[in-house]
Amino acid sequence: MASPHATALTHALVAAGRGHSVIPLTRAKLPAVRSPHHAAPAPSPCHGACGRPGHGIHDATPDPLAVRRLFAAAPWATAYGIACGVAPHHLIGIDLDTKHGADGLTALRLLAAGHHFALPPTVTVRTPSGGRHLYFSGPPAPPVPNSAGRLAPGIDIRGTGGYLVGPGSLTSRGRYHLVPGTPRTPAPAPPALLSLLHRLPPTSHQPKPSPAPPPHPAPALLRFVRTSPDGQRNARLFWAACRAYESGLGQEMATALTTAALDTGLTEREARATIASAARR
Repeated sequence: MASPHATALTHALVAAGRGHSVIPLTRAKLPAVRSPHHAAPAPSPCHGACGRPGHGIHDATPDPLAVRRLFAAAPWATAYGIACGVAPHHLIGIDLDTKHGADGLTALRLLAAGHHFALPPTVTVRTPSGGRHLYFSGPPAPPVPNSAGRLAPGIDIRGTGGYLVGPGSLTSRGRYHLVPGTPRTPAPAPPALLSLLHRLPPTSHQPKPSPAPPPHPAPALLRFVRTSPDGQRNARLFWAACRAYESGLGQEMATALTTAALDTGLTEREARATIASAARR
């Protein structure tokens, strides 16, 4: 049976063969090759100009021989990253999370409905936590910024300077798998989605205002609440109520949101308390 290192290398070479630039990663999903400047930092930021490996995403390459050399320099690597924003695909990664009550896939579908675009079949990877990575190709410019939770709760964006953990990788949380039947090349990102992504501020340590909700959000928000699975009813109601208040419809939708929450099995007291918490946010 192949070792995790050998398995990651094999999958990384497959990705490189499809034009993707890749780097080896540790089980913690961090670049695996140690910086050549760890003992004495370079006098100015070095992005690989020194000619040695160990510069994170700047090491990413589609060249199979270079990929093998990178993995040889990091025998502890059990995963690999696929660089976003570089030729030929100019990859845009949509990371749909399911942790902490988030439902990234439903949130993305709501955005698609609200902004009138369809999500085409594309490369899809299942993450160890049960989430999904969707791969889309984009134009060379302008660059898509990296962001976390800016588009909607449970949706992170991997753009220029970022990377996705590739299928076949083994991390401390488990293995990443290509979804059966998925296309082998990323579909072009819908223009309306690109427009939303280009308006996003990049993630930083400073809090930023939430993105504007989609136009006429009431029907989509109510559907979002009514279709809540067990274990996500409060989280979905709180998210929908926050969006309603952000759009100026909080008071107007409070009764309808309460009714939708009752349909999921929440009590009226629980529903009103959750909506009140969203109003105070």
